[in-house]
Amino acid sequence: MLVRSWNLFHGNTVPPGRHAYLREMVELITADRPDVVCLQEVPAWALGRLGAWSDMTELPALARRPSIGPVPIPRAFGRALTAPDHGLIRSAFAGQGNSVLLARSLRALASATLPFAAPEPRVAQRIELAELVVGNVHCSHGERGVSEIDAVLRWLGTPRVLVLAGDFNTDPERNPELAAFANALPGRIDQVLVRGAAAPARAWPDDDRRYGSRLLSDHAPVEATVEL
Repeated sequence: MLVRSWNLFHGNTVPPGRHAYLREMVELITADRPDVVCLQEVPAWALGRLGAWSDMTELPALARRPSIGPVPIPRAFGRALTAPDHGLIRSAFAGQGNSVLLARSLRALASATLPFAAPEPRVAQRIELAELVVGNVHCSHGERGVSEIDAVLRWLGTPRVLVLAGDFNTDPERNPELAAFANALPGRIDQVLVRGAAAPARAWPDDDRRYGSRLLSDHAPVEATVEL
């Protein structure tokens, strides 16, 4: 089973530019028909649209509502405010969330979300499949992120096979909970971690996400092949 994870950076690029390439990113990461794709930093307006772009089943989770300061705004308005310069405005108004994409052959037996509070609201997802449980996380920085990882692992429980994917904002060398997974990639904050099955993992080389003179996202996709 091929599982991928990518922080989409709201469709932005390196170096930053005025235009976003969110749909192009989703189409790239799903082009060869992976089984599961875990995504983070999806702008709120796009949640619920990724399934159609990828021809996969989408399970979205909103972490932060679109807003101007403390005032909530419609998702379409947040998108319109960002459109003049995605590289500059980024996520200031659009809100964000996570999303899990499943191959059409897979069925989610259950799904749940675990929200994390301010200063920047984030969310974890738990998707139960027939042979494994998938967790999709976007953790905070620093000590707050460490406590979030601990909370997510307790929340996910002890299924026979656990896949924990996402942007942890810390690497295995600085967090023993991540280092405990045998397939953790050294020096990376993005991981597809697996417990209960062999799962060779790798990060994409830059050329695989190059779009003209730019790199799509400031994160590289990561993936693991879970041997069930």
